Formats: sequence, structure tokens, C-alpha cells
Amino acid sequence: MKSTSIVFVLLLAFIANTHAQNDLGIFNLQSDIGDVKHQGTTTYDPETQTYQLTGSGANIWFDKDEFHFAHKKTTGNFILRTHAKFIGEGVDAHRKLGWMVRTDSATDAPMVCATVHGDGLTSIQYRKKKGEQIEEVIAPIKAPDVIQLERRGGSFFLSVAKYGDLFWSVEVPHFEFPEELLTGLFVCAHNADVKEKAEFKNTRIVLPAPAELVPYQEYLGSHLERMSIDTGNRKILYTVENSIQAPNWTPDGKTLIFNSEGLLFNYDLNSNKVSQLPTDFVKNNNNDHVLSFGGKMLGISSASGEEEYGSLVYTVPVAGGVPKRITPTGPSYLHGWSPDGKWLTYTGGRNGVYDIYKIASDGKGKEIKLTDQPTLDDGSEYTPDGKYIYFNSARTGSMEIWRMRPDGTEQEQLTNDSLQNWFPHISPDGKSMVFISYLPEVPAADHPFYKQVYLRTMTIDGGPIKVVAYLYGGQGTINVPSWSPDGKHIAFVSNTLID
Repeated sequence: MKSTSIVFVLLLAFIANTHAQNDLGIFNLQSDIGDVKHQGTTTYDPETQTYQLTGSGANIWFDKDEFHFAHKKTTGNFILRTHAKFIGEGVDAHRKLGWMVRTDSATDAPMVCATVHGDGLTSIQYRKKKGEQIEEVIAPIKAPDVIQLERRGGSFFLSVAKYGDLFWSVEVPHFEFPEELLTGLFVCAHNADVKEKAEFKNTRIVLPAPAELVPYQEYLGSHLERMSIDTGNRKILYTVENSIQAPNWTPDGKTLIFNSEGLLFNYDLNSNKVSQLPTDFVKNNNNDHVLSFGGKMLGISSASGEEEYGSLVYTVPVAGGVPKRITPTGPSYLHGWSPDGKWLTYTGGRNGVYDIYKIASDGKGKEIKLTDQPTLDDGSEYTPDGKYIYFNSARTGSMEIWRMRPDGTEQEQLTNDSLQNWFPHISPDGKSMVFISYLPEVPAADHPFYKQVYLRTMTIDGGPIKVVAYLYGGQGTINVPSWSPDGKHIAFVSNTLID
């Protein structure tokens, strides 16, 4: 009886400890650093995936630190990203929040922190060696709410933005830190006698692709995410260690269809269960699947197994079945279905040049060439009223968003900035679009995996552009129409090594 009681107590202790870790979301520890007068706390809401930190502490400066810290051990390179704000008016203008990275919990430990003060002052602060005074680089942006701290080898990078804007970034090099560091969120009151509170949402610890990763042969893990267009709040719905790509919302709002390892899957939004969507002999599906506007049929692209064609376009009932081949030749990569159900648009590689084509959705008749450029045209998608096809083109030297009439006339450029813009997806009301933007160093005709990218929105006529998501992804993130039927959310995939 005594041994049984001991086992039971140990079991309860294990359960309690596990629960406590789960209550901290992606972190497994919380603690006060330094000689604080008032104990801090970290709470986590699993429904909204939001953190609240309460912390005291006189300061983080000179050779000592006092703050509350929610953290975990992280090894190697990483990208830390969050949307943060103080709660309440506060007492001291120099109260602080942000990301903290440190070698250990000692008050004079080597550290780096991405810091936003209560008065808006923003900087990357660092102590390269134990006991040294803190140095800093001040950012020109006041009171950003998107805060990112990245470790890349021996350098740390601060990137900050006011939500909707592009990042401002700075590098601080020459750190000789160990591989394993304590990483997490912090709050400091800058007043020993009070506590301050802050909220952190869209918090991510990203472990990026190692330099030796072989693209299209090796893959990182994946987060299937849903985001509110109005608020920017994101929620991870489903996480796997392998690659999933291109979530596509069904018209009834109940299911996300995504591809993984050549197959298609249904993710049930109510039950959170995943089931395979059968496509019979077509088993090399890529991330270019498109639903008909009525939701009864699914267009897919798949490697055909015929070397002379490569990828071909097929259609299949949305519940699955035996696909019907549509395109006579290839490579052909599907992107759009007309609202009247009569036409499919796709990128076709013909004689080494990739242009946009359309073909009758029943597979009858010849394909019709809509663009004729020596550079890549891709990502064609109809507006809900059928009056335009939107697409991306590299014809001006960078990848930009364009539109044209369904017969290929009136081709018009809509974006013209420093980024490489891909895959415009039109909102259900036809008033706006979302697209993915790569940084300028990515070649115009490439949309690779595992890069820092933006998801941005723009009005249908090329109006103001706004960043709605800052993430690590790229190929497969948002290749297909990803709007919820009510236009309130988008779905996408972000990537990380799963530790």
C-alpha cells in the first residue's frame, strides 16, 4: 500500500509538472531574474495563443538585470517573433518589454534583448561578456508592435515594424555565445516598487533551415495557421514534422485542403482531424490545387509520370475519385477556375517559356495562350465576378502583381516596389487580395522554400499595400486561394524545424 501511494504521488507530480509546462505554450519555464521586490507571472491562453507577462524590476542596464522572463532553451540559429504591447498606462516611461536571449540566469550574464520602452524608444541591447556594461543600437522606429530577434551564426539581428509596415533591421556582429541559450519574452517595470503588464500574440520561435538542407529533397516542419484579416491575430491549427503546403478553404467553410508528399488531405476545422482525399492514380500532386466556385470539383496539378509532359492538370470531385486529365501537354501548373465553371487557367511551359494559358474545364478544345512574354508569368486567378484574371509576372525585371481581361487583353501592372510579389488571391467580395512577398535578394523568377516573407493585402485596383503577416515560409505558404468563404480569415503554412 505504501509503494502504491508513493507511485500515485509521483504520478500526480509528473502530471502537475507537465500541465504547468503546457500552460506556458511554447515556453517551459518562467522566472524572475535579479533581486525583484514583486514576483512576476506568465499566463498563456491556449485558445487565442496569447501570453500575458507581469513583471517588476528596477532596470535592465549596466551590469545587472531585473525582470520577469518566460523562456526555454534554444540551440543554434533561431528567429524570435512576436506582436507586443503594454497593458495599462504604466508608471515609468522606461518600462520595457521584448525578447531576451542570455547565456544563463545570472544578473550579469552575456545577453541580447530586443527592447521596446514605454515611451516608444526601441533598441537592440547587448552584453557580450559577463559583467560588462550593456551597449545598444537605437532603432529609428518609435513604439513598434512587431518585434523580431534573429540569431545567425555569430550575429544578432533586430527587426521591428509597426503592424502593416515592412521591417526595419540592423545587425550586431561578433558574439561568442554558446550554442544553447535561454530565449524568451520579458517585462521590466523600471521601478522596483511596481509591476507592469504586457501582452504578446503571434509569438513564434522559428528554427530555420540549416545551410546544408537540400531543397525539394529535405523539408522542415510545418504549422497550418489561420489568421484574422481584421486583427492580424494568428492561430496555429495543426503542426507536423514534415512538409504540408497550400491550404485551400472549401466554400462551406468547414475544411482546409492541403497537399503533403504528393497526396491531398482534408483538415476538418471542427474536429481538427486529418483525412486523405483520394485521387486514385494521381499521387504526385503539387501545391496548385483549386476548387471550383461551387465547391463540387477540385482542379489539381500532378507530375504525370510521362517524362515528356511533367506536370499535368486534372479535375476530380471534391470528395475524391478518379481524376480526369485536362491539359493535352505539359508542364502545366493549375492556378484558377472561372466563376462560371467553364475555364481553367494555368502556367504552361512551352519550349522553355512559361506563360499563362486557359482551357475548357471539360478538357475539350485547344488551350488558349493568354500571355506571351520571354519571362515567367504565373499564379493566374479569376475574380469572383469573372471580369479579370490576376497573376504575377517578372516581365519588368522584378516579380509584380498584374491583371488582365479573361481573353488576355488590357494587361496592367498593379505593384511596383522592392519586393518580389507572387500569387494574388482575390477576396470573396472581390474588393481586395492577399499575396506573398519575398525580399529583394530572392531572384524574380524563384519562389523558394524557407525564407523570411511577408503576406500582404492590397485593394483590387492596386491601392495601398499592408503587411498582414510576418513569417518564415515561402514555397507552399499560400500558393492557392486561401480566403475563408466569409472573407474574415486566410489560411497559410509557416515553417520551422520541430525540436
